[in-house]
Amino acid sequence: MLSAACLLLGFAPLLVQGVPPIWTQPEQVHLSYAGVPGSMVVTWTTFNKTKSTVEYGLLGGRMFEQTAEGSAALFVDSGKEKRKMFIHRVTITGLKPAATYVYHCGSDEGWSDVFSFTALNDSSSFSPRFALYGDLGNENPQSLARLQKDTQIGMYDVILHIGDFAYDMHEDNARIGDEFMRQIQSIAAYVPYMTCPGNHESAYNFSNYRNRFSMPGQTESLWYSWDLGSAHIISISTEVYFYLEFGLELLFKQYEWLKKDLEEANRPENRAVRPWIITMGHRPMYCSDDDQDDCTKFHSFVRLGRNDTKPPAPGLEDLFYRYGVDLELWAHEHTYERLWPVYGDKVYNGSEDQPYVNPKAPVHIITGSAGCRERTDRFQPNPKAWSAFRSTDYGYSRMQILNSTHIYLEQVSDDQVSRLEVKCTFIVKVFTRINGRTASLCSSMAK
Repeated sequence: MLSAACLLLGFAPLLVQGVPPIWTQPEQVHLSYAGVPGSMVVTWTTFNKTKSTVEYGLLGGRMFEQTAEGSAALFVDSGKEKRKMFIHRVTITGLKPAATYVYHCGSDEGWSDVFSFTALNDSSSFSPRFALYGDLGNENPQSLARLQKDTQIGMYDVILHIGDFAYDMHEDNARIGDEFMRQIQSIAAYVPYMTCPGNHESAYNFSNYRNRFSMPGQTESLWYSWDLGSAHIISISTEVYFYLEFGLELLFKQYEWLKKDLEEANRPENRAVRPWIITMGHRPMYCSDDDQDDCTKFHSFVRLGRNDTKPPAPGLEDLFYRYGVDLELWAHEHTYERLWPVYGDKVYNGSEDQPYVNPKAPVHIITGSAGCRERTDRFQPNPKAWSAFRSTDYGYSRMQILNSTHIYLEQVSDDQVSRLEVKCTFIVKVFTRINGRTASLCSSMAK
């Protein structure tokens, strides 16, 4: 009998391997703003098809007293294994501004952990707080722990991830993407996680990015815009300038959409309510890094366009300048760099003493040092005149749109033993000095 039992036990692993697992448990939960006041999108993954349900209720009230239903889309990764997963999306509507809700997602075949979020305030007087960064990987995610803690103690209303995720989401038949999405759940399940694509998402025509995220609009999260507080925020794909094999028409389609969006944002009645126009895209127009990236070249594709296409492809700098974009957020370079107001490779400071007071051109921030396997980059020893401050420390940026006259930004270093935070008052329309102690590194900026 003993030998028979041992024989059966010996076959047990083979028997288990022959039964496919049932993966109905929700994972990779993340939020995004649908662009409509009083709304929030909940997105998650299962590996078998299930219903898509979110149960939620006001914090302090009856748990899960409300229900929202959605749908699941099959995503088949293009790697050799052709792994299948189901991406669930549920849009919650009718949320009370600034109210905190408790929720979980899934179905009767499995529920997620319990999370909470605060509905975005739809008032133009709201002062939203952001964390912003790009180039955060599954390996060496230097800033992740601090971002997790910051988020969970309520420091942010929104996260802006400015391209390059996981390094790379498609690797190991998209398992790296799965692990990264699990990794950021401790941030993204609590606050809207707003994104744009980077070059590391390009595999299989950006399929992992297009399927995993749920941004406003009907462009598979490639480009979109939304309003928050006194700002109109525009997210674009810089990658349309580089991956022409996926269709030159995408470049022109985005450009025409962008022009119309900026025209609408600049209508007097709209600009009066939301005077700030902020853009985010992965690859910068300018940078002083010691590499051969597009932003190091005078004839940057993103800045000036491409003349090697038929018809020639327009760049973005003239368009942004013409329509009065205030602040341009970038990543891609694994460094932090703040620029003086710049247009046409020239500095257009507001004044000598107050360069960011009434700047005569957009201001650029490059924040791509959150941490990934490629480590940080190096700078050229002699940057051009438009470079105001540079750091090779790992870190990320914080921004608050204080009101219609002030935006505040600080860069957090994760390399300093004392967790030094380089702070600055940024873009001011009515000048008020904040944090004069660090004025030698960061200046006030007004418009």
